[in-house]
Amino acid sequence: MLLQFIVDALSLGSLYALFALGLVLVYGILKLVNFAYGELVLVFGYSMFLLNASPFPWFFMALVAILMSIFFSIATDYIAFRPVREKSVTAVLITSFAFATLLQNAALLLISARPKNVPMPSFFSDSVQFLTVITPVRNLISIAVTFICLIIFYQFMKRTHIGLAMRAAATNFNMARMLGIPANLVITTAFAISGLLAGIGGTLWMSKLGMVFPGIGLEPLLIAFIATVIGGMRSVQGAVLGGFILAFVDMSFNYLLPQDILKFRDAFTFTFVILILLIRPEGLIKGPATGIRT
Repeated sequence: MLLQFIVDALSLGSLYALFALGLVLVYGILKLVNFAYGELVLVFGYSMFLLNASPFPWFFMALVAILMSIFFSIATDYIAFRPVREKSVTAVLITSFAFATLLQNAALLLISARPKNVPMPSFFSDSVQFLTVITPVRNLISIAVTFICLIIFYQFMKRTHIGLAMRAAATNFNMARMLGIPANLVITTAFAISGLLAGIGGTLWMSKLGMVFPGIGLEPLLIAFIATVIGGMRSVQGAVLGGFILAFVDMSFNYLLPQDILKFRDAFTFTFVILILLIRPEGLIKGPATGIRT
């Protein structure tokens, strides 16, 4: 039972950590929450649905769908953030909400309000057994893909020029700009990586749901936001940690709560988040306090 719980929580935490990392990456530089982030999952899902009629193999369709998530993430910067970046925080939040609503309504009007099936390889649903654990292959894929992404992300941020520039911008954006670091390139790269993580996370998310609908982006956005609040809005490590903690708490309630009150699981989860914030208002890991808004 314990081993089964650990595998289930790790697979869910891997997905939560990916979403949280994509959200906090942009926040770390701009000090603004991208409320259109969840719609990148929507873009991935509908791209897969539209490509389903093509003769291309699944992996090629998934690659194109992830590229579409990256494209729309960069478009979010150019459409919703960059024109009003120097204005008030409220203006940026409104434009990001507006862009998210635009994408939702585009899916509603141009495709359908009804859920659409997203093609996934059949082996994602196959189950494997080792020791006392029985789990779908997609859970093991989620764990493996997430840890590979985290390792690549760590090496990118530590060893590449643009990664070091992003770290400098997250620490002190104005100082980094005065030292000659190209601000717009750093921000665009952050949005591109955010879109990449949303696309990969969207792949894993769709493997669980198997369908896409206009409002599908809300839950990934809430998950990412809550995880970053738990771990620390200014910390990449905190966002990843928060994703795993949120999943372990969520899965614990799923295992421990009686069936008749299981429907109130989210209320217990939010209570746990509130308790953390009362003890650690800045999150579990405190990152740099400065950024573009300073």
